[in-house]
Amino acid sequence: GLPGDQVASLLEDHAGNIWVGVDDGLYLFKDGQFRRIPEPDHQPLGMVVGMTEDVDGNVWAECASKPSKLVRIRDFKIREAFPASQIPPGHNLAPDPRGGIWIVTSKGDLLLFRNGVVETTVPLSRRSSSLNRQIVVQPDGALLMGAEDGLVGWREGKVQRMTVKNGLPCDFVIAFVQDQEKRWWLYTRCGVVEFSNSELQRWWAHPDALIQNRVYDTLDGVQPNIGSFKQAAYSPDGHVWFASGVVVQMVDPAVLSRKNPLAQAYIESLVADRKDFQATSNLKIPPNPRDLQIDYTSPTFSIPQKVNFRYRLDNYDRDWRDAGTRRQAFYTALPPGTYSFRVIASNDDGVWNDDAAKLDFSVIPAYYQTNWFRALCATVFLALLWALYQFRVRQLHQAFAMTLEARVSERTRVARDLHDTLLQSAHGLLLRFQTVSHLLPDRPIEAKEKLESAIDQTADFITEARDEVQGLRESTVQNNDLALAISTLGQELGSDSVNDRPVFRVALEGEARNMHPILRDEIYKIAAEALRNAFLHAHARQIEVEIRYDNEQFRLRVRDDGKGVDPAILSSEGSEGHYGLPGMRERANLVGAKLVVWSEVDAGTEVELRVSASAVYATAQRRSWFSRKAKA
Repeated sequence: GLPGDQVASLLEDHAGNIWVGVDDGLYLFKDGQFRRIPEPDHQPLGMVVGMTEDVDGNVWAECASKPSKLVRIRDFKIREAFPASQIPPGHNLAPDPRGGIWIVTSKGDLLLFRNGVVETTVPLSRRSSSLNRQIVVQPDGALLMGAEDGLVGWREGKVQRMTVKNGLPCDFVIAFVQDQEKRWWLYTRCGVVEFSNSELQRWWAHPDALIQNRVYDTLDGVQPNIGSFKQAAYSPDGHVWFASGVVVQMVDPAVLSRKNPLAQAYIESLVADRKDFQATSNLKIPPNPRDLQIDYTSPTFSIPQKVNFRYRLDNYDRDWRDAGTRRQAFYTALPPGTYSFRVIASNDDGVWNDDAAKLDFSVIPAYYQTNWFRALCATVFLALLWALYQFRVRQLHQAFAMTLEARVSERTRVARDLHDTLLQSAHGLLLRFQTVSHLLPDRPIEAKEKLESAIDQTADFITEARDEVQGLRESTVQNNDLALAISTLGQELGSDSVNDRPVFRVALEGEARNMHPILRDEIYKIAAEALRNAFLHAHARQIEVEIRYDNEQFRLRVRDDGKGVDPAILSSEGSEGHYGLPGMRERANLVGAKLVVWSEVDAGTEVELRVSASAVYATAQRRSWFSRKAKA
């Protein structure tokens, strides 16, 4: 129901009527309704910036219209209006006990206006920038005014000022009021000042006296601000009020007069990793808080610097921590769990309030901090142990199997080597002795030569047998010339033939390359087995060995035009008791080669061996490189 937006002044007259200056008019608030005071000539009065009631019951109002004017109201009607040409404008009005009103002008002068004329003029301002804020007239006729240069007093024609020299915290007095206990409350630029009336009377008698006062500053909650109008009032309930353009504050003198109240602590907020949380019950904090801060305080009108705190975090702290005047508690790397934070405060006299402020919160565990995750880790760990155990058992089984396989392979190798070397050499000796037997009757000299060659071969056979048994036999092809070795073997086999010697030829294609001795020996033994079969069993007229070195592969081909091999024997990998074909295939698999045996009855036999060049040549190149590095 307020008839406007801006309330500039208020006045309660002796009859209890409320006068309100709203916007550009003056209103009477009575029986819950606002009634506008009629204006002369129906022209708005303007903003009413000051009001007072004199001892005769007249209501005076200062109107900031253009031009400004002072009006007198009687029986709810405007009776007189005094323009600025008669009365200098001012915001602060006060009644005189002997009649008339006092006016503090905007220039800082004090006027007594009575019976339509200015009777007294008192210059108050020391500087042009000084602006008086409020005026109070005491029963004995003395005046008190708030100003930028202190509390100004006028009595018996004398002006005196209460400033910082008299004990005030600052000179700027915005407003002031007296309560029912005769204590004065000054609303200054630096806080609220309280002193007794006896101190004021002492100051009246001694302008240079240092008064005893108590100051409440911003640390006590005071928010001093400069407003545009009257800013102090005293309510019948004993409260002192101060108002400005931004805040209204109330002072309860009865509360301030109590000595040493217990300080009550309050928890304001919790900050976890720079994220604010309201201090609510059962608060949950995200996992792994690196930095945790709890803000608390203790609002009081006593000196806050003297309020000390203690706090404790249950389930973490063993005892109370003394925080002094600090209003934050800090924790780092709190583990997951449920906590209860408690804080207590002490007053000016060091008396602790055992009624602690309490905040219950919990730190949520991360997934890897939960019991189910620990159980899962334990299960996985046990499973890994079991897997390692099983792996180790398999390793032992595999090692045992490999040992058995190595034994079997070694026995197979020995059987193969006996067949390819010792048995073949023994069979060759038998053929030589048969040749000597046939030549002895008719050609004894040639028979003697054959016998001497057989004796030499027997010596070689013994040496070969010893080397095979001791496992120290060196490479068959000592000079790394595979073609020459095969050619020499073919010539030896041809010279041992009883029947007509077959035509033997070795064809070499491509540039010969180095091979690893082991690979070279295996290839040589495969070729030797094929040649022995051709010379001894094929009854061939022509035997040919083709050796080809290509960039992609190495190829060895042994072919003859003899009687061939029965397909049944080829399909069964040789006849029972003979290890020629199985031995050749085992050696081929050992070097990673592909072995193809083709034969047709009365059409000859062909044995072809193919090895990837990367397997044969690269092995030799790596061996050569390692040899050079070793020499270096």
